[in-house]
Amino acid sequence: MNRRGNRLSSPDRRTLLAGAGALAAATGLAACGRSEAPVDDDGRVRLRFATDWTARAEHGGFYQALASGAYEKRGLNVQIIQGGPTVDVPELLASGAVELGMGSNSFIPMNLVAEGAPVKAVAAYFQKDPQVLVAHPDPSLDSMADLTGRPVLLAEASINAFWVWLKSKYGFTDDQVRPYAFDLTPFLADERAVLQGYLTSEPYAIETAAGFTPKVFLLADEGYPSYAAMVLAPTAFARDNARALRSFIAASAEGWRDYIQGDGKAADALIRRANSDMTQDVLDQARAKLKANGIVDGGDAALYGLGAMTADRWQTFFEVMSEAGVYPPNLDWRQAFTTQYLPGRG
Repeated sequence: MNRRGNRLSSPDRRTLLAGAGALAAATGLAACGRSEAPVDDDGRVRLRFATDWTARAEHGGFYQALASGAYEKRGLNVQIIQGGPTVDVPELLASGAVELGMGSNSFIPMNLVAEGAPVKAVAAYFQKDPQVLVAHPDPSLDSMADLTGRPVLLAEASINAFWVWLKSKYGFTDDQVRPYAFDLTPFLADERAVLQGYLTSEPYAIETAAGFTPKVFLLADEGYPSYAAMVLAPTAFARDNARALRSFIAASAEGWRDYIQGDGKAADALIRRANSDMTQDVLDQARAKLKANGIVDGGDAALYGLGAMTADRWQTFFEVMSEAGVYPPNLDWRQAFTTQYLPGRG
């Protein structure tokens, strides 16, 4: 069982703000000068991209672009730096250890704005945040609203993230919360228990461990407005490397298209090489769920192409979270993202 859900729901705020503060200072200095990416001996622009967790199917499009040569043919030399429980993407950006990073959900760039860090989401490859609530099979459960009043196993970091939205939309209450330490045992022992999870992780882990198919509610299908699998870029870097950034975004979109719609074996081989704990059955089921639920190619991507973001969607996210007290109403939410580097823009 992995601890990825904690990272993706919302990173520990103290850690995030420390990274944001460092990023604000570092990028503030960089803004005074130039911030061109280095070039290798073959003339390709070198880009290091930090993911949000250890290598897995949720990063498949990036590994596919690497395996297929989509980055290379656009003049890029891309290195994927896999994340993990001790990796903080804002800190890596601040230190210059990477040029680009992965944002797990819309809270991350919005929190960075709140701290004055000049970094933006420049693409979103998951149109739906794969956050789910998982319950035992029960014919009385027809919708997420039916989960009110039940104990919910929730990571601490999620309380100021999607839990805020659940309380606002469905009337969930804090007395339902039970601590989730990424151990399935308490959930399996209580048939009324509800578990936070990730579409591609906890449901399959439950099937494997307990032999039953749980009831799964995808928050995005109920209107939860967060994007996921975003590319984060410091403003100065994006300004001084616009061509390379556009090439990275286009190549990543090609990689995600091929990983979801084509043969993902080459990407899976790279993923398993990077993460020796990953197994092919986990990759297969995760990729199938990403495809079946329109995580990559649904939503705005169906209209505007893979990686798309819209101001309306960002505004909706901000307004929901601002009304719930997560952000001050005068926060300039527009600073959390830019669409100018997406294909056909700029």
